[in-house]
Amino acid sequence: MAPSVERSFTAASTIEEAMAARRQGAAVLAGGTWMMRDPRRGVDLPEALVALHRIPALSKVEIAPDHVVIGAAVSHAVLGRALHGAVGFEGLVAAAENAANPGIRRVATVGGNLCALDFAAADLPPALLVCEATVELETFEGPKLIGISDFLEDRHALLAEAIVTRIHLRRDLVASAHIRLPLRKAGDYPVAIVSLAVDKDKRCRIAVGSVEPVARRWAALEQAMAADSASALDPERTAGLALEHNDFQGRDGKEAEGWYRRQVLAPLVKRGVAALLKTGRLV
Repeated sequence: MAPSVERSFTAASTIEEAMAARRQGAAVLAGGTWMMRDPRRGVDLPEALVALHRIPALSKVEIAPDHVVIGAAVSHAVLGRALHGAVGFEGLVAAAENAANPGIRRVATVGGNLCALDFAAADLPPALLVCEATVELETFEGPKLIGISDFLEDRHALLAEAIVTRIHLRRDLVASAHIRLPLRKAGDYPVAIVSLAVDKDKRCRIAVGSVEPVARRWAALEQAMAADSASALDPERTAGLALEHNDFQGRDGKEAEGWYRRQVLAPLVKRGVAALLKTGRLV
């Protein structure tokens, strides 16, 4: 018989209490929708856990005229409702409202989605990348702010000694869209994700998720679009540029091979540009 493991659980009521548990080696439990599947992946559950859902400041969405602050313990469902109708955040709302299935969306949190290190198909990272979000961390030395791109690239090291507490967004977008390609409609992980946004200076931002292990901005396509002689966004033209500037190395997975993930990006970009134009704000 395998020896039993004594586990501890702390439901922190303050960030300080959560950090004290982290110093003792506790892993952070957000919604638990990813961690609870660890045994299926052959990974042991942590011996010590600290939950953040009782910390009031981390369960709020604060909306001001020029910025938005999202607590790390906010669920996908709450995020979608809070930002519904907010100009410029259409893509983020779509990411929150279409991820997984309704049961997962009621539980899975913003912080958990960003911190699931081995979950390449998360919806929120590409949507937050085009928002150029800033991630707020609580570290053993105090609060720290870091851009979303740097956070995603370095999160293995950052999360060893920190907790994600809030996400900060500027309200500088006029329109955005989030396009995902699942194999089935019933909560499947997406094969590829393309998030797009246009800011007040008419610059287009594009990010891709699920194609590579970590979501990232599509800088090559953004630069090609900025240099393009066409002054207006056009779905067909942009899809052609996407084919020409596809610099992704697709990952192989159970749901799709890497070559297929790359192949579907141009059609997703075409759909995304059409969705941006449909808002009627790109004049």
